[in-house]
Amino acid sequence: MLMKICVLAGDGIGTEIMEQAQKVLSVVADKYNHELELSYGAIGGHAIDTEGVPLPQKTVDSCRGVDAILLGAVGGPKWDNIEKSIRPERGLLGIRKEFDLFANLRPAILYPELKNASLLRPDIVEKGIDLLVVRELTSGIYFGEPKGEEVRNGKRVAFNTMIYSEDEVRRVAKIAFDTARKRRSKVCSVDKANVLDVSQLWREVVLEVAKDYPDVELTHLYVDNAAMQLVRDPSQFDVIVTSNLFGDILSDEAAVITGSLGMLPSASMGLENPALYEPIHGSAPDIAGKDLANPLATILSVAMMLRHTFALNDEAQAIEDAVKRVLAKGFRTGDIMSPGMEQVGCTEMGGLVVRELS
Repeated sequence: MLMKICVLAGDGIGTEIMEQAQKVLSVVADKYNHELELSYGAIGGHAIDTEGVPLPQKTVDSCRGVDAILLGAVGGPKWDNIEKSIRPERGLLGIRKEFDLFANLRPAILYPELKNASLLRPDIVEKGIDLLVVRELTSGIYFGEPKGEEVRNGKRVAFNTMIYSEDEVRRVAKIAFDTARKRRSKVCSVDKANVLDVSQLWREVVLEVAKDYPDVELTHLYVDNAAMQLVRDPSQFDVIVTSNLFGDILSDEAAVITGSLGMLPSASMGLENPALYEPIHGSAPDIAGKDLANPLATILSVAMMLRHTFALNDEAQAIEDAVKRVLAKGFRTGDIMSPGMEQVGCTEMGGLVVRELS
């Protein structure tokens, strides 16, 4: 199979983690007789420094016609004080909008080898954590109009608009139900339908979509209760589907309760390729260039890419199993280090996964 992938390393530790991910991707391609066609582009702060904007047109052009985009991380304090409209994060929002990547899939998995890293009580941890947040990504309050800041009656006011059409809700709900069918066939839709008109529409449309999936169990939670339930008993969740704002918050919460942000990948998908795959962690500029970053989330993003874009389940499973074996042997980067384990750097961790694959 020919796999066309655009690599966007981004900022901070992006270059380091991407190097390791590409090594893993190359080994898998060789082992399973696939052909790689890689292209590259700048995004975020690096693009601002070199091109003056966070998402140059030539980066967008490089992403057209590929099967998938593999992203490192964007942002850093270096660009905190520049004009809002061209900050690094605008590059990420822009590429999501450009390719209509409306569904963000963020798994939160607690690996048994890392259970001591979880912030939850041991009795909760023993039940396990294996859930997936499906977040609507291209609408809602982050994109709704009108938005802005103005002066009213001599005082500054700022405003954003949370808005959804039924089509936008329906398509992300279908992604959630289809994904649940491949997991444990449970969907929890999270909204605030008791006080928000937009959430009332959200719930109505999700209920309509559910009629086409009689084999999938559907439940509903208000977002405040969902946040509490994630801490109280995350094992009750399989797939959570929710809006852009709520998904942003809940997926971060779901990730942090595993205690290992450096382990979690994500995918942003639309109805057509390319989909975008990236680790959920940030650019960590404080450790950039020091060989301290954890590349496993990016490596596991490669596994997600192989599974979801290319339908290469065996290859994806091989990467995931290799990561588990490395952890089982006691190797850790600093962010997931625990007593009795052996600490390694970014390059060595990538090399260990490659050796397990080989």
